[in-house]
Amino acid sequence: MTEDKTHFGFRDVPTGEKAKLVREVFDSVAGKYDLMNDLMSMGIHRIWKRIAIQLSHVRHGEKVLDLAGGTGDMSALFQKRVGSTGLVVLSDINAAMLNRGRDRLIDEGVAGNVTYAQIDAEKLPFQDNQFDCVCIAFGLRNVTHKDEALRSIYRALKPGGRLIVLEFSEVQGELLRKAYDLYSFKILPTLGKLIANDSESYKYLAESIRMHPNQEKLKNMMESAGFERCEYFNLTFGVVAVHRGYKF
Repeated sequence: MTEDKTHFGFRDVPTGEKAKLVREVFDSVAGKYDLMNDLMSMGIHRIWKRIAIQLSHVRHGEKVLDLAGGTGDMSALFQKRVGSTGLVVLSDINAAMLNRGRDRLIDEGVAGNVTYAQIDAEKLPFQDNQFDCVCIAFGLRNVTHKDEALRSIYRALKPGGRLIVLEFSEVQGELLRKAYDLYSFKILPTLGKLIANDSESYKYLAESIRMHPNQEKLKNMMESAGFERCEYFNLTFGVVAVHRGYKF
């Protein structure tokens, strides 16, 4: 792959175009995003997210940045942990997703200490040492320059702060991998067509998962960005993994 190319699913595209293509995907699926998440994972994504929250060790009074926070699942959970003296910033690069998340949290009474920001994970508009925890759940695989995003996150964290990455990863075991491929490339786009009238976006989802760095590669990338005590926890046989790293 040449310097000015990157991947969008299995396709090579000009690096400068990926963010626009990803935005179009999420503009398309925003309205049915939560419903599709429940259908795709049979509701298990809610358990994955709660496990990631537990592994974050977020406490009362802390400041949390929820990157690629979409419709606000993680922010709502973090808000309960930080309490009235803490702060959660729900952020997303996609305006349609962010607006949906903001409207949802306001409707559910999750407000007050939650703020909203449309930002790019590669270029966080925050001063150094601002957050106790930065979380990116099911968003890192869509970032064009993951190494730049990891360095930007590292800079924004306070000493002692931690990064939590919840992301689809590499399934463990050949038989499970074959079953997962069948589900991903046959059933998932069909669900997308039936529920969201958009099979192509969910085809991209399956492809983007396969192109994302596996558990060990992502751990190495985090270490290269400066994080220490990096580790990962496989969930559901590696369908997803939670990565955690610290800034000291």
